[in-house]
Amino acid sequence: MNTRLLFVLTAIVAVMPTAGIAQTSSLVVEFETGPVWQSYNEVEIPNDGTATRFSLVDLAGTGPWPAGRLDVTWNVRERHALRALFAPLTFTETGVPDQPLFFAGAGYDPGRATDVTYTFNSYRLSYRYRVYDAERTRAWIGVTAKLRDAVVELEQGATTSRKTDVGFVPLLHLAGEWHFAPPWSLALTADALAGGPGRAIDAALTIRYDLDQRWTVNAGYRTLEGGADVTEVYNFTWLHYPVVSVSRSF
Repeated sequence: MNTRLLFVLTAIVAVMPTAGIAQTSSLVVEFETGPVWQSYNEVEIPNDGTATRFSLVDLAGTGPWPAGRLDVTWNVRERHALRALFAPLTFTETGVPDQPLFFAGAGYDPGRATDVTYTFNSYRLSYRYRVYDAERTRAWIGVTAKLRDAVVELEQGATTSRKTDVGFVPLLHLAGEWHFAPPWSLALTADALAGGPGRAIDAALTIRYDLDQRWTVNAGYRTLEGGADVTEVYNFTWLHYPVVSVSRSF
């Protein structure tokens, strides 16, 4: 499913219709915020048959929780750009398991209140190259180095255990803009990769409105899906964000 979605995103960027675009700013800073929901979040730690596979949706609920991210793009040269992203996410909820849980070396009883904390912080650095530049349409392709800082923790009375996972993930970067009715435009951005023991996709489709040559407001939908299936951890999550953002060009 996710490989097909990646192909669809690539195709959208490639065929966004051509139709002027203001000169590229050297620096663009964007702050995005909005609530986040989870539709699934499956966990088994360790993933070796000794632990319980359970749903954090069942234990913590679907949300929403507050989320935000900071995105800084530096257009180094005419077609070359670097992009830095900080996207933190943490929530803590209390639930009652309906079965015994064995998680990260500890056991948890059913029918007792259990605190669950889930953290997924993402730090990324992307290089992208503008491969297409028409009168109203632009498209970029590049690579993203992602550092994930993930934590799953359970606490029930005096019993507590946690799993931290800090790791590097290389991703494909895609982006496109279609200024269909200036100052209105449609924008797609995605960092994604599928294959091997895991997958990751972070994609957003937004409508943008240029208030002036410096300020832009945006609204749309972001989805983040993926996870890993390795000996140390099994965790696959699908998150949904209705988002609004404001960006400033320098």
